[in-house]
Amino acid sequence: MKRVVWAVTLSAAALLIPAQAFAQKVNVDFDPVAPFANYKTYGWAKGTPSPNPLGEDRIHAAVEERMAAKGFTKSDSPDVMIATHVVTKEEKEIISTGYGYGPGYYRYGGGMSTSTVNTYIQGTLVLDMYDAAAKKLAWRGTATDTVSDKTDKNTKKVTSALDKMMKQYPPPPPKNKP
Repeated sequence: MKRVVWAVTLSAAALLIPAQAFAQKVNVDFDPVAPFANYKTYGWAKGTPSPNPLGEDRIHAAVEERMAAKGFTKSDSPDVMIATHVVTKEEKEIISTGYGYGPGYYRYGGGMSTSTVNTYIQGTLVLDMYDAAAKKLAWRGTATDTVSDKTDKNTKKVTSALDKMMKQYPPPPPKNKP
């Protein structure tokens, strides 16, 4: 009886691993000496566009909405230049389900499992803010998630990623060392 409970628990844990692998990851990095309080205007710089031009337009509109919410205005002579980069790549994952009693027991009829290969597209969205005067990267937000074949799901993922990034903008001021 204990072996059956262990096998069921192991199978349930194996099923949770793919769900964790697909969780959206968002990171932010910044130059601690950049004058974030002085940044009030923005303009667009060339980035790495989405393979889907409609998706690229949605990303730009979502970024502009969040920049306006942070008090920025679009300008021909901006304080910061914004660039977005979209990269996708195909990933494969092996998912094994089943149960067993340990190495070598299968040949004695002690276990059974099946494995499948799951192929998915992983997308990364990068939002860069460059100090226009210094021509130097000041702030970067990066988000990685799976890409759906449904436009509305991808739009929600982009919106969520940008919201998580922009919660961390502006970064906290540097701490003065005594």
